[in-house]
Amino acid sequence: MSQPLQLSAETAVKLSKELNVPLEHLMHMPKHILLQKLAELAKKTTASEPEASENDGADKGASDS
Repeated sequence: MSQPLQLSAETAVKLSKELNVPLEHLMHMPKHILLQKLAELAKKTTASEPEASENDGADKGASDS
């Protein structure tokens, strides 16, 4: 049987809220499943971020001239 994940209490609580998984399930979740869920969460957050922040840097140089 696998050991519980080595996470701090704060990290475990944050992850359980972000992943919508009960804390007890998170602590006994296999590492490869946790990594897969984290990758899915990262995809969702990067897809939902606006691209305007990338364009801000290019526009500043043009307006200074």
